Amino acid sequence: MLTRRTLLGSALTLPALPLVGLPRTDLLNFRLMREGSPIGTHVLRFRPDPDGVTIRIAVDIAVRFGPFVLYRYKLRGEEVWQNGRCVQASSTTDDDGTPQFMRAIRRAEGLRVEGSGIVPYVAPANAMIASHWNDAELQGPWINLQNGKLLYPRVKAIGPDPVRLANSIRTPASCFSITGPAQIRIWYTPSSTWTGLVFTAKDGSQVRYERVT
Repeated sequence: MLTRRTLLGSALTLPALPLVGLPRTDLLNFRLMREGSPIGTHVLRFRPDPDGVTIRIAVDIAVRFGPFVLYRYKLRGEEVWQNGRCVQASSTTDDDGTPQFMRAIRRAEGLRVEGSGIVPYVAPANAMIASHWNDAELQGPWINLQNGKLLYPRVKAIGPDPVRLANSIRTPASCFSITGPAQIRIWYTPSSTWTGLVFTAKDGSQVRYERVT
């Protein structure tokens, strides 16, 4: 996630979506590997609520050369889901010294989004916050968690492709190729739990997410 991630859409109603992809524990924890070396972590914590779930997201990256930090990235985000719908989301990001933000809140007309350098908009009914834990995001536009931009990725199902975890064990999963504004491959288990990701950084290196828990 070194460089991750106005269009206006409107919807009077947003269909409730099943909360597939929730892990069996309250935690999804990934380590980020670049050219065989660890560079950071991406952690999602899930807190059940009476009518939904709150997801807290923390991404920390530091690319080093010896004692020197060449690149640093920090994101803190939150999503709140009620009755199968995202009712609000927010994030703050320090992208190597450049601050960014996004905020989204559900209004009568739909999910209203604002963020860094964008004109506020009402998201299309099928748009999802691109935090990856919910594989329903493969079915429509993305709302960039870092800056609120509306993205239209192209998704291609690759098929069954066991993915390697941090402990080197391979677990059954299906792979999807994402092109367009993002260039990534992402893996979900048969129960729709996010379990792996690879993306190409600006310098051409590959960054791999290896799931720890």
